[in-house]
Amino acid sequence: MEQFTIILMEKEQETGFLTKERGAYTVTGNEAYLQQIYVMDTPDGMQIYMKLTCEKETEDWEYEAIFDYYDVDALLPYAKTVYEEDEHFNPVWTVVLPFSENQEEMETIFSDILQAHHIELQTVYDAIADKKDDYIEQ
Repeated sequence: MEQFTIILMEKEQETGFLTKERGAYTVTGNEAYLQQIYVMDTPDGMQIYMKLTCEKETEDWEYEAIFDYYDVDALLPYAKTVYEEDEHFNPVWTVVLPFSENQEEMETIFSDILQAHHIELQTVYDAIADKKDDYIEQ
């Protein structure tokens, strides 16, 4: 697996603008799942918002099936909150976790989240492989 770098930018809550770099993290593998990442100052402190998606374009029937079979609990050991976003072309999950200044800790957490997401998606793909007829209107 190849390494890639995540540049974590701070996003202003009021304007949505990215204002400054908060860190650069080296992670190995599963970069295709990371759609967006930023950190924002919230009433609960600095929180990272990590948007995860699928590594491929999904067919219309797969979109709903993936959400139905995906278990967000797979990501909760690493995150404070996980929620689905259904207004995107492909399924997207937002993972919210506290920001830490500890670079090694953050790299491990990012890698763990991406790996857990990868494993869960593979399980979902296997589970829905024969479900196309259940999701296509006749």
